[in-house]
Amino acid sequence: MVDQAHRDAPEVPLSPRRRTAALVVLLIGLGMDVLDGSILYVALPTIQRDLSASGSHLQWLAAGYALPFALAMITGSRLGDIHGRRRVFLFGMVLFSATSLVCGLAGSVEVLIAARVAQGLAAALMVPQVMATIQVMYPPGRRGIAIAASSAVFAVTTVFGPVLGGLLLSLDIADLGWRVIFLVNVPICVLAAVATLMLVPESRASSAIRLDLVGVLLATLGMVALLYPLIVGAEQGWPLWSVVTLVLSVPLLALFVLHQRRRHSSPLVELSLFARRSFTGGLVVMMLCMGGVSGFSLVFTIYLQSGLGYDALAAALTQMPWGLAAAVFAVLSIGVLAPRLGRRVVAIGMAVTIVGMTALVGVTMTADGSTGGLVFLVPLALGGAGMGMGVALVFDFALHDVPVADAGSASGLLNTLQQVSIAMGVALVGALYFVLLPGTDPAAPAAEAAGSALSATVLLPLAMIAVALLAVRALPRFATQKEDDAA
Repeated sequence: MVDQAHRDAPEVPLSPRRRTAALVVLLIGLGMDVLDGSILYVALPTIQRDLSASGSHLQWLAAGYALPFALAMITGSRLGDIHGRRRVFLFGMVLFSATSLVCGLAGSVEVLIAARVAQGLAAALMVPQVMATIQVMYPPGRRGIAIAASSAVFAVTTVFGPVLGGLLLSLDIADLGWRVIFLVNVPICVLAAVATLMLVPESRASSAIRLDLVGVLLATLGMVALLYPLIVGAEQGWPLWSVVTLVLSVPLLALFVLHQRRRHSSPLVELSLFARRSFTGGLVVMMLCMGGVSGFSLVFTIYLQSGLGYDALAAALTQMPWGLAAAVFAVLSIGVLAPRLGRRVVAIGMAVTIVGMTALVGVTMTADGSTGGLVFLVPLALGGAGMGMGVALVFDFALHDVPVADAGSASGLLNTLQQVSIAMGVALVGALYFVLLPGTDPAAPAAEAAGSALSATVLLPLAMIAVALLAVRALPRFATQKEDDAA
C-alpha cells in the first residue's frame, strides 16, 4: 500500500487549487505558441501589400516560425531538464513577448521574418516544459485530465486561430492592421510571466543530461540548407548557389545521422526507433499528410484573398469547415471507429481527404470574385473529416511497438518532425504556387489566374497524401499496446 501510494504521488506536491492555476498558466503559453503558428496565414496578403513582400517572403513568414520551433524543441526540452523547467518556460515567455513586440513594430519584411524565427525559438523553449511540468505536478491517475486539457487547447487554437486573426484584422484596432495579431501577445505574456513566477513549481531532471550542441548545429545547418533554396530558388530562377546549397544539405544531414549513431549518451534522436516498421511507417504517413495539408492551407488562404477578393475574416470563416470537421472526426475515429476498423480508419481518412481536395479543385476552376464561401463548404468539410480520421490516430499507431522506456523519445521525435514537415510543406507547395501564378495568362481575371495556379499546385499535396495512403500498410492493424510493453 505504501509503495502504491508512493507511485501515485506527484513529484512536486501542490494543493489542487494551485495545481489547477499552474496548469492554466502553462496552457496559456501553449495556446499562444500554437496560435501564432495558425493565426498568421489570414494576414499574409495584407502583410504582402503593406511591406511589399514577395512570395518567398510569405513562405518564410510561415516556415520561419515552424522550422526553428521544430529544430529547437528537443534542445528546449533538454535545457528545461538541466536548468529548470519553470526557468526555461519563463525565459521563453519573455522572449516570446519581446519578439511579438518586434513583429508588431517591424518596418520591413526582413525584420518581420527575423522576429518570426526568434518567435519560433521562444516557442520551442516553452512548449516542452508544459508536458514535462504536467508530469511532475500531477499523479499518474490524474494526468489524463491535464493532458486532455492540453489537447483541447491545441485543437481549439488550431481551428479558431485563423478566425481570431481575421476578426482582429477586420476590427482594425487603433488602425494597427495586421500588427495587432502580434502586439496582442505582449500584455498576455507579461501577465502570464508574473503568474508563472507565482504559481508554476520548479523542477529538473533527476539524472544528469548533456546537451548535444554538435547535433543541434548539424541538424539546423542541414535543414536550413534544404529549405532555404526550396523557398527562394524557384523565384530567382534556380541560381547556382541555390543548387549547391541544396546538394550540401545531403552530407550535412548524413553527418547528423552519423553523429547520432556514434553518440551513446543523450542523443537528440534515438535512431534505433527507425528499425521499427510501425514507427517509421507512422512517421512517413504523418509527415506527408501534415506537409501536404500545411502547404495547401497556405496557398488556399492566399487564393481566397488575393484571387477572390475575400477579406481576412471571410477567408478564415470559409475555411472553418475543414478545422471543425477535423476536430469532430478525430474524436469519432479515436473513440468509435479505430477499435472496430484499426488502420483502415487512417486509409479511409486519406482517401476522403483526396476526394475533398479534388472536389475543391473543381470548385476553384469555376469560381470568380462573386463566388460565396458556401460553395467550398462540402469539399472543405470532406477534406477536414478525412484528415481528422487519419492524422489523429497516426501517433498511436507509430508508438505501437515502441517500448515504454523509449516512449518519451519517440513522442518527442514525432512532434519535432511534425513541425519540420509543416515547414517543408509550406516551402514546397508555396514555391510551386508562386512559380505557377506569374505563368498564368496575364489577360485573365485575377480569380481565374489564381484558380488555375491553385488547381495545378494542389496536385502536389494530393500526391503526397496518396503516397501516405500507400504507406498505411506499414502500420499495425490495430493500435492497442502490447501487454508486455504496457506492463
